[in-house]
Amino acid sequence: MAESSPTETLAKWVSALTYDEIPESIITRTKYLILDGLACAFVGSHLPWSEKAATALLSLEHPFAGDATIFGWEGRKATALTAALVNSTFIQGFELDDWHSRAPLHSNSILLPALFAAAQHVTGKESDTRIDGRNLILATVAGYEVGPRVGLALYGSHVLSKGWHSGAVFGPAASAASVSKLLGLDAGKVEDAFGIACTQACGLMSAQFESEVKRMQHGFAARNGLMAAMLARDGYIGIKKVFERDYGGFLTQFSAGNGKTPAYLPDELVKGLGQTWQTENICIKAYAAMAGTHPTIDCVRQLQEEHPEKMKDIKAIKKVTITLGDAAFHHGGWKTTRPLTSTGAQMSNSFVAATQIVHGSVMPVQFTPEQLENEDTWRLTDLTECVLATDSEWPFSRQNVRIEFEDSTEISYAKDGARGIIPPLTNDEIVDKWRQLTKNVIDQETTDSIEKFILSLDTQEDVSGLYELMGRLAKNPIA
Repeated sequence: MAESSPTETLAKWVSALTYDEIPESIITRTKYLILDGLACAFVGSHLPWSEKAATALLSLEHPFAGDATIFGWEGRKATALTAALVNSTFIQGFELDDWHSRAPLHSNSILLPALFAAAQHVTGKESDTRIDGRNLILATVAGYEVGPRVGLALYGSHVLSKGWHSGAVFGPAASAASVSKLLGLDAGKVEDAFGIACTQACGLMSAQFESEVKRMQHGFAARNGLMAAMLARDGYIGIKKVFERDYGGFLTQFSAGNGKTPAYLPDELVKGLGQTWQTENICIKAYAAMAGTHPTIDCVRQLQEEHPEKMKDIKAIKKVTITLGDAAFHHGGWKTTRPLTSTGAQMSNSFVAATQIVHGSVMPVQFTPEQLENEDTWRLTDLTECVLATDSEWPFSRQNVRIEFEDSTEISYAKDGARGIIPPLTNDEIVDKWRQLTKNVIDQETTDSIEKFILSLDTQEDVSGLYELMGRLAKNPIA
């Protein structure tokens, strides 16, 4: 009997995975990860760029045609594909959502919108179908495990160095895996879903500068994976062995010109399935900025703690130098100039470092239109230089910040991993983040109800009550 290909093996694993096979620690952590994703959804739901996107996409829909909830929009619904795209755009709306430390993607923005839309569509069309909390956890974990493995097969963060938006590339397969699991597809149809999803994978990292579409690119992955699973469910045949095909295969195409030998690592797709849980490497952000800026923020915070008086005298700062590894340098080490959108500001190590120095915080209120023009922040941004580490093996999360002063003194601090990685945020800290982010964005009763529901998700017999809660009106946190 012929040995299964990596694509076939991964599809079989997704199809066969059971709730009881997932370690209790992963189940528990998944509930807190989901809670964080929902907090980000509410925060992002009425930001100016989110409202523009939602208004444009919802204008294409009949007001009463859909069965999937739009998060934070007072009961508004849309068709499943549109809801997945819009809700993902909300979760990615303010750079507050999770990321994977070894293969960068924002899992919740890909999986939760696709799963909620699929669940509402299926239960709405098939009245005898009910989805319980365990099914939702199981489907979520399937996606948490597949997405990073796809990324690791392409050397993880190296994809960023080549200009691809990594999560938008890795994400369609993750969404397809989650929705396929929710729908109970067999291995052959999961493989079809992978094939349909992967042919839609794309995302240009040039979106990080002035555009707003960076916020939406994980939404393309969420929507396309959902569409792939629904097509596969109804018998539509996808590309077989899509990951490892030599001609036009996913790994062949996305590794082209990457300078690696071998160009890709297909065994990473299935390495440690059911034994090594990539869910453990999903990190929760402590700051409202791109993950590659977080070690910079932590270095500055440490210098502020060790040298409080010196760091308060911002006019005495002569130069700031930030040393970054290859992927982080290409992603966030670019020269930042005016005018700058909030997207560009949150993706810039120099602007984020200046923000932390001036304001002592990097959260949503630091990225209002007024703060994007703060003269103290821009003075320091202009004095900052990001340099590429000479060590080619310098990891993504290792960074060094050196600050020189007018009196010829200098201070520096280096960090090997940002808060959220070393150490990871605890479950209690995630709950605290949920409460802080949703304060004044949704009402307290909604906050309490969702928190209680998600943290007892494994005991919920029907998740449909969550749809109404997520549809309640949210406010713009920076209005």
